Amino acid sequence: MNIKDTLIASLVPIFLGFGFVIAKPAFESFPPILLMGLRFTFAASILIWWFPIPKKYLKKIFIASIVANTLQYSITYTGLNYIDASAAVLLVQMEVPFGVIFAYFMLKEKPTIRALIGITVAFVGVYILTGSPNLDGKLFGIALTILGSAIWALGQVLVKPLSKEINPLSLVAWLAIFSGPTLICISAIIDGNTLNYLSMASFDHWIIAIYIGFIMQPITYGCFYYVLKNNPLYKVLPVVTMGIPLTGLLAAIFLLGEKPTTELFIGGAIIIIGVIMIIFTKTKKDKKEEAMK
Repeated sequence: MNIKDTLIASLVPIFLGFGFVIAKPAFESFPPILLMGLRFTFAASILIWWFPIPKKYLKKIFIASIVANTLQYSITYTGLNYIDASAAVLLVQMEVPFGVIFAYFMLKEKPTIRALIGITVAFVGVYILTGSPNLDGKLFGIALTILGSAIWALGQVLVKPLSKEINPLSLVAWLAIFSGPTLICISAIIDGNTLNYLSMASFDHWIIAIYIGFIMQPITYGCFYYVLKNNPLYKVLPVVTMGIPLTGLLAAIFLLGEKPTTELFIGGAIIIIGVIMIIFTKTKKDKKEEAMK
């Protein structure tokens, strides 16, 4: 990638890592599922006007939105509510190993030996990280966060065929318009009086909701797909994926006052090493694209 694209790509982990962590304080006013509903509703209200209705694909988009957005964000952010943000931002990196696993079984994409070793290394990292004293008695939150990363990976497998047929930002917009109201309705059933949460939320927490919906969501996906348009995926992913844990950890430490343990740092580092082994594995298609440039 050239310098311009690298700088644009680097905005993605900055906004995402920061947004993931600062969502946690907002749980004091908004239940996690409601906050995610607001996130996607706000994002859809900005993006939806720029793209035509993909009538041929609405059913497939709706099904994908249930997995990739509704289920995944409900589970992941509920998990975040139970564990430290510094641990959660590392555990969600397991979406990369899970992505390889689902791609093999559903898309028949055969992983390389290096990718298989990377998956094993990443799971070793999870084992070490979950031994952190900060996570004692928080198995439920850990399980939800890891499950959320697996569902995210499954969702991307469902979204991938659609991304070849529909403008990527249009796909993001229509996934959001389906999942936003759905998440708000689910929250109303599970958490109770939605209007009460909205009316009683503090100003600071509304600012967080506005940030993750109106700012973070459009900017991160806009930057990601802009860079991806001009560069192969294996060059973009390292910048995006590796930056999120760093940004998230720094935000958790300096904004939330969390104190990550040695086990968390060691386990997190091993997870990242495993992820790096996976995303730096070039397929024959990647090498061919690189040679043509």
